[in-house]
Amino acid sequence: MGFEDALAIEAGYPLCYWLRDSFFQPDLFADPAWDILLDLKAAAQEGQQVSVSSLCIAAAVPPTTALRWITAMAQSGMLVRRQDPADARRVFIELSAETSAKLDDYFAALATRSAPMI
Repeated sequence: MGFEDALAIEAGYPLCYWLRDSFFQPDLFADPAWDILLDLKAAAQEGQQVSVSSLCIAAAVPPTTALRWITAMAQSGMLVRRQDPADARRVFIELSAETSAKLDDYFAALATRSAPMI
């Protein structure tokens, strides 16, 4: 099962929240943190870099709220900031290796629990 399949399961499977909470702090999901994580994971899967401004749009909240969450998540070690070598005014955001691995584990567990029982 690919990332896109797992993401579709997550979006349509309301009981996945208890599973998600076993991989990440539950208070992340009251705000745009989950959308930020999913956007960055999808971008990484596609080999794309995500700028701060693009991530603010993907978070679907006011830019100041998104920036506050991006900063907090970077300070906690969940996200990594990388300066654009071609344009010093731009910063790219990516998942830390640990956060990316946790998302992989979460989606693998979700896929296992969503598999049809025979």
